[in-house]
Amino acid sequence: MNKKFSPINRLNIFLISGTAIILLVALAVATILEYTFVHFELINWGSSTDSGWYWLFVFAGTSIIIGLLLAIILGKIIFKPLNTITDGMTKLADGDFSTRIDLGKYYGMKNLTGTFNCLAKELENNEVLRNDFVSDFSHELKTPIVSISGLITLMKNENLSDEKRRHYLAIMEEEANRLTQMTSNALYLSKIETQGILTNKNTYNVSEQIRSAVLLLERKWSKKDIEFSLDLDEYTLTANEDMLKQVWVNLIDNAIKFSEPRGEISLTARICGDLIEITVENQGPPIPKTDYELIFNKFYQCDKSRATEGNGIGLSIVKHIVNLHGGNITVACSDGKTAFTVTLPC
Repeated sequence: MNKKFSPINRLNIFLISGTAIILLVALAVATILEYTFVHFELINWGSSTDSGWYWLFVFAGTSIIIGLLLAIILGKIIFKPLNTITDGMTKLADGDFSTRIDLGKYYGMKNLTGTFNCLAKELENNEVLRNDFVSDFSHELKTPIVSISGLITLMKNENLSDEKRRHYLAIMEEEANRLTQMTSNALYLSKIETQGILTNKNTYNVSEQIRSAVLLLERKWSKKDIEFSLDLDEYTLTANEDMLKQVWVNLIDNAIKFSEPRGEISLTARICGDLIEITVENQGPPIPKTDYELIFNKFYQCDKSRATEGNGIGLSIVKHIVNLHGGNITVACSDGKTAFTVTLPC
């Protein structure tokens, strides 16, 4: 929006214009009264009581009274939207994020109404997300803790065989690792959510970084006998190297998780003008179109049957990191394949 015609500047013009109108009307009324009295000889300038100074004070007083009355009337009109905004901001400060205002349709008030209501809506959404985060995180923390606690109780049985004991220990180790990963991811997500400026940027080979991420997850994809198809020329990127490593690891790990055994995962990169597009595609169950945006929310998992394999934070981390780099991430499903495409400025 042009700053010259912003709602606040329009309101200032309205206030100045209102003041000028008050002064002009008061002056006009005083002039008309004086002219009328003189024209119809209602004033006897020769009388001691009708001296020029006497009538000057009369007209001045009349002007002041008229000006005050006009100021009161116009003041109520002018300051009504300001009072409405003040009341609305007070309610927001008290935590009532359902507050909405209506300032009318004139002098930029419609735009100011929209701006305020948009702010209130964003605050309300953030409050809902915060409450959901606390609720979901508490639930996710409780699940592995209850599991570990139950297994410890079972292991107290002296008649438990060594085989079952080792089995229970393996499950406990897996749950403990899951708990550690979840808390680490939650803390990392909390950190990047509050980060507004991208720091520690350097120029590096992003293609090599993606290949390293594949090797890092070798144990997981080897277990499912998954093949990789890499179409990665040597591309360099100026970015936060550690952050983007999290992106590729999370996306590839997610592709492995939802790939069928003996499936294939394709990794491609290409330059489009001053942007680089990197796609991670896997064969597996499609994501419903209604979930395309939801999957980037914290703790959201569209496939509940595989909820124990993750914690629903990875894609949210990916989304925040990509946005912080000024990029974009999209998902598309077709022909039994799911593809996540990350677009970043070179």
